[in-house]
Amino acid sequence: MTIEEILAGESKNVEFKENLPEKSIKYMKSVVAFANGTGGKIIFGIADKTREVIGFDKEDVFKKMDAIANAVSDSCEPAIIPDITLQTVDGKTIIVVEISGGRQRPYYVKALGKDGGVYVRVAGTTRLADEYMIKELMFEGSNRYFDQTLCPGLNVTDEDIDALCKSMKEQAIKNAHNEEQKASVKEVGRQQLRSWGVLIERDGKDYPSNAYAILTGCGGLHVATQCGVFKGTTKEVFVDRREYTGPIWEQIEEAFQFVLRNIHLGAAIVGLYRQDVYEIPPDAIRELIINAAVHRSYLDHGNIQVAIYDNRLEITSPGKLPMGQTLERMKEGYSQIRNEALAYAFSYMNLIEHWGSGIPRIIGKVKAAGLQEPEFIGGEVDLRINIYRGQIDGNSANNATDGVKNGINGVKDGADLALNKEDNIVQKLLNVITENPTAPQAWYAEKLGVSKRTVSRMFSSLQKQGILVQSGTRRKSNWTIIKKQ
Repeated sequence: MTIEEILAGESKNVEFKENLPEKSIKYMKSVVAFANGTGGKIIFGIADKTREVIGFDKEDVFKKMDAIANAVSDSCEPAIIPDITLQTVDGKTIIVVEISGGRQRPYYVKALGKDGGVYVRVAGTTRLADEYMIKELMFEGSNRYFDQTLCPGLNVTDEDIDALCKSMKEQAIKNAHNEEQKASVKEVGRQQLRSWGVLIERDGKDYPSNAYAILTGCGGLHVATQCGVFKGTTKEVFVDRREYTGPIWEQIEEAFQFVLRNIHLGAAIVGLYRQDVYEIPPDAIRELIINAAVHRSYLDHGNIQVAIYDNRLEITSPGKLPMGQTLERMKEGYSQIRNEALAYAFSYMNLIEHWGSGIPRIIGKVKAAGLQEPEFIGGEVDLRINIYRGQIDGNSANNATDGVKNGINGVKDGADLALNKEDNIVQKLLNVITENPTAPQAWYAEKLGVSKRTVSRMFSSLQKQGILVQSGTRRKSNWTIIKKQ
């Protein structure tokens, strides 16, 4: 422990104790909290408030080390073996107790039991773990995945499974980057879903896992993506808010389109041609939303939140970082899978490529656009990623788009742009309805290149406005346009 580290104060992984408390439970909570996290150090002999090095007399320092070792051995379950050493700082002797992140989670204070003795580190403090956190630690400790466990109260039919397989193949083709990748998409069947953990076979019958519920949006779990536009840089004033449910890939697409409708769009001259350029690279936005969906904790009842402020795009993913993961390792491309079944399904649907490559690729795309490197915050309760708007580096932007100043040229107001974009889509829908007034909504969605949920929402809005009138049967509707917008 250097004097510089001491002066930096307590943190997520460092705690000071002026003396050895008479009751060991006062620091045992921190011991188990470090073991339940990424590890940490308790430094005895430093005042926590003033950071003054107090130290210990050399005559009894070894007795104190033995007392600490015995207390940890007697008080913690499962067993924790600390590394206890002496250090000299400013001529004074301190005791450094280093606790490694454990793999037999959850660790708890034996006297308090598993229900009341599990502690975690949050923002540099030791806190009692809540029910969700304990479950998360239990899955980590048993090397299991929540998304591969049985979803209680949810039943599926053969038709349901076939429909999921069909939808997943459609998504794989839709998300393919080129014709060669499209041609390589294979059929997905129930055997594949079993191997991923989307289905669980028992006694010759298939049961849905939590991954199945997440993929389809059918009961069992409430999974939603919340999107909002705020005036200013805080959440005081809402401009618009939406909540998307249903199949997870539809939530991703809806959230992605929501962001595009509410950020600035400018023009760039690339070579001899004019191109539309969003102020934030769309590929980076989409990958961030996908990353949040596949890596979030579904044990946590919170929702993915996509928030647009005047100065930034903010995407928040519920749940602490998985065991062994840190913000630094994540930015370097190290992947720690939390939802294995979803990761397999997302990979098949071409939503993710190589595991772990997403974050470095996002960082690269944002920086290439001349924007500030994305900001990664938290990881102890949730993970928040910020991409700041309008902070363009002219050199980087000019390299990417010749003749573009500050990455955007002729930027329009985001709200007006969103309205124009929405109007264009509605007009296109009215045009294809004129061509084919009896087609199913899925056909219109394919024609427009949007999700079926988006089309359904537009149909509902146009009916309320008296623009569309439905006749025929529910299975075979006939749509009549009363007036054009």
